Amino acid sequence: MESWANLDFHLDLSGPGGLRHRLTASLREAVRSARLPPGTRLPASRSLAADLGIARNTVAEAYAELVAEGWLTARQGSGTVVAQRVEPPPPKTRRVIGPAVQFDLSESAPDVTEFPRTEWIRSTRRALTAAPAEAFGPGDPQGRIELRTALAEYLARARGVRADPERIVVCSGFADGIRMFNRLLKPPVVVEEYGLQFHQSLWTATEPLLVDEHGANTEQLPDDRRAVVLTPAHQFPLGGPLHPRRRASAVEWARRVGGVVLEDDYDGEFRYDRQPVGAVQGLDPEHVVYLGTSSKALSPALRIAWMVLPDRFVDPILALKTDREQYISMLDQLTLADFLECGAYDSHVRRMRLEYQRRRDRLVEAVSPYVKVSGIAAGMHAVLETPHDEAIVQMARERGIEVSPLSWFRHEQSDDDRTGIVISFGQPAFPRALPLFTEVLAACC
Repeated sequence: MESWANLDFHLDLSGPGGLRHRLTASLREAVRSARLPPGTRLPASRSLAADLGIARNTVAEAYAELVAEGWLTARQGSGTVVAQRVEPPPPKTRRVIGPAVQFDLSESAPDVTEFPRTEWIRSTRRALTAAPAEAFGPGDPQGRIELRTALAEYLARARGVRADPERIVVCSGFADGIRMFNRLLKPPVVVEEYGLQFHQSLWTATEPLLVDEHGANTEQLPDDRRAVVLTPAHQFPLGGPLHPRRRASAVEWARRVGGVVLEDDYDGEFRYDRQPVGAVQGLDPEHVVYLGTSSKALSPALRIAWMVLPDRFVDPILALKTDREQYISMLDQLTLADFLECGAYDSHVRRMRLEYQRRRDRLVEAVSPYVKVSGIAAGMHAVLETPHDEAIVQMARERGIEVSPLSWFRHEQSDDDRTGIVISFGQPAFPRALPLFTEVLAACC
């Protein structure tokens, strides 16, 4: 058994939160990343406290928390040891895009060349001119009140969210919000069996929930879990909206077990067959956390997202944020507030909704002779149902096109064996890549 006492080992205790939290997080990451492999004996709490120059109780409490979570084991006379854990399968990694790839259609992303620069500049000027002097100070960790007020009005009107500015917390991206909830909620968290990789990777532990043509099967949510992450407006990547019965079932489950639904509304504004589906949060604001972002509607470069929280989560979330907002520009927040209030956001969304619908129609027309297309009622991507996914991915790469196999989005614990291709039509490269990709389908199918 290897002992830490024989090793030079660095623990990073920087970052937000109290000292015990930072020590616990640093040790947890060291075990998770195998910097501390299973079987490693950790120093006694007194020794580590002396090395770090902190109180012994702080180390003891961190050890106890990690023992409770299963990362460490502690036995009388044996000390504290990194637990033997079942190794998960290696993470599915996407091929690094090299010079040969000319057209990346692998991510469901907006056409950033369509960013409304002129309107954004106008809003920036107005926001900067009207900004009060205190706006140039350290800032409010909850986010500028101007932006929270504008978001409350827009989300209520456009997404059916029951929002109050005092329950909105602005954060630097969806992942930032999830990281905070990972520190508040007891693992494992239930996630959809098909979904974005970071819906899994940002949590301490997850388990999958079956997904079919009606969305996630929320009627199978287990009563011994307390949190579930859903994409109800447009399931990612399969594409369908969550059935009304299952929307109600998710809320009923959260009420029954005292749990919470985390609603990822990543591209809810972009629906083509009817009006956008309203948010589940409107059914019960005390049991649903609504998470939205500017990444799809405007640009991922803005790094602005928001959470509409049940009352019981507002103070705990703010306690996890730093005293001053380090990641979100005050000017960007004020600009987005003006952009929402003057109607430019709505105008841009309507314009891009028509553009993405035209691209979707082009995609369907081009590929329908070869594959069945699904997930096309909303969003910026589609699923091509085909058993030839591996051959298509390989040949597409040879032609300089990157697309994603459906399996890449499957939870590692899922037994589902659906095959297909996920292709983005939102990317700027899509119009030029489509003829080449159609040739690939003709050759493989």
